[in-house]
Amino acid sequence: PSSQPAKCMASRPPVADSDVADEAVRSTCDDASICKRFATSQGYWTDPYIQYFVRQMGERKAPEINRGYYARVQGMSHLLDAFLKRTQCDCQVVNLGAGLDTTFWRLKAENTLPKKYFEVDFPMIVARKIHHIKTKPPLSKPLIETHSADSLLLDGHNLDSDRYCIIGADLRDISSLEEKLRKFQIITELPTLFLSECVLVYMTPEQSSRLVHWVANTFHTAMFINYEQKERFLLTGWESVNALDMMAVYGLLPQEDISRIERLEFLDEKELLHQLLQHYSICWAVKDTLSLGEFNIFPHQR
Repeated sequence: PSSQPAKCMASRPPVADSDVADEAVRSTCDDASICKRFATSQGYWTDPYIQYFVRQMGERKAPEINRGYYARVQGMSHLLDAFLKRTQCDCQVVNLGAGLDTTFWRLKAENTLPKKYFEVDFPMIVARKIHHIKTKPPLSKPLIETHSADSLLLDGHNLDSDRYCIIGADLRDISSLEEKLRKFQIITELPTLFLSECVLVYMTPEQSSRLVHWVANTFHTAMFINYEQKERFLLTGWESVNALDMMAVYGLLPQEDISRIERLEFLDEKELLHQLLQHYSICWAVKDTLSLGEFNIFPHQR
């Protein structure tokens, strides 16, 4: 159905400070997770951990949705991996609005974990994620393997270990967010990557600008990857900002892998995929106090 791409790529409730609006935002976590679970089941990319967070794949998704998620996941991963490589993993990662994301487990399996990996989301979503981790050994075992003490700090809305931390917080409340990150030993002098897959778009422009400005002011060397727009970064203290629409990202990904995923499902209307991908972009902003140098994220990027 024609409404499917809009629902799966970014359901966008009206911005309002109300429980109803917040619940609509929280529901996008499930939408995205189910879409990713389905795409991995079709072979678009490998994620052995998502099955422990999302049991059901829901209804079949259109091929353009699966390809859109493939481009989004691979694009974000390319940027993250480039940052980890440039800093030699001597850094931190903060995933804002992480939902049921499985990146920590991927990095642990690939032996490319940063010094510490933080996730922040609504307390209700965090509580669900913590429950999955506690009750499923394939999720808890990698976490325990990276922790030196006998016990983890664990309550309903926070989990803290040596290398992984989940925090229940509202991103609109900067002072509370900063307090919690500092409580769990974030180091503002260490190069820090902020990931924001689909978060800022659900905040008012004032709220999102405050968040982005706080990151630029607080962290000495930082990168902010955002699956949305670039203008706000230039106005909030970042030194450089780059952006590519998802059609460009799709074209810059390894061609042998593009050929592989395009054989998975027949796509009747390529124009629909092009329209969908051109509607979204990935942008990355950099504040480079330590002179880490330019990030050549995509090998074929000119």
